Amino acid sequence: MLMPEYGRNVQRMVEYLVTVEDPARRLKNAEAIIELMGTLNPHLKQIEDYKHKLWDHLYQMTDFKLEVESPYPPPTPETVFKKPEPLSYPQKDIPNRHLGQNLESLLQKALAETDPEKRQAFTQLIGYYMKLAYTNWHKEPVHDDMIKTELGVLSNGRLQYETGGYRVHFDNRQNFKQRSNNNNRNFKGGGGGNRNFGNSGGSSGGGYNSGFNKNRKFNKNKNNKNQ
Repeated sequence: MLMPEYGRNVQRMVEYLVTVEDPARRLKNAEAIIELMGTLNPHLKQIEDYKHKLWDHLYQMTDFKLEVESPYPPPTPETVFKKPEPLSYPQKDIPNRHLGQNLESLLQKALAETDPEKRQAFTQLIGYYMKLAYTNWHKEPVHDDMIKTELGVLSNGRLQYETGGYRVHFDNRQNFKQRSNNNNRNFKGGGGGNRNFGNSGGSSGGGYNSGFNKNRKFNKNKNNKNQ
């Protein structure tokens, strides 16, 4: 089958459609097949102008041999099976891949700033960003002196990070959420719908009583030994 998602019965209908000689009858049958294809694949109706896609599929199922006056221009094999153009990936080499390309842009912007106060503010923000990137990459905390040294190397000593600012904490503890289970059995006392094995008499607190005393057999054997 050319398009298995529509099934073998639809494929047989399409094969018969090509053999119909009357153009009006062929168009009417083609419209009926289009409605059936939309019913069999309702998710296609979420696509904008889905009828156009169904007509394109119908042409493909006939191997582009269908000749009807469709509401859309018939597709060609060249347009349908045309391969997309390959994507051009950036070939720029990033010196510090764990910090990403964004750090390079931030460094250039900070170095181009002439106002000393704004430049230092840029430097502090870059240091904080480096802390976040280091924590995400290595999964461990980082010291401010290390950030100061690395930022000085990256900026050739032109940006001096001031330590003692924002600190990034790494928490490796796992939080476990305790789920409550309302169907647990209660072996100590009756209540609710739980079974109560501690009482041999009637039910306690509306609970279910099995009427079984687990010590009955043990006491009976003990009395026989004493006699």
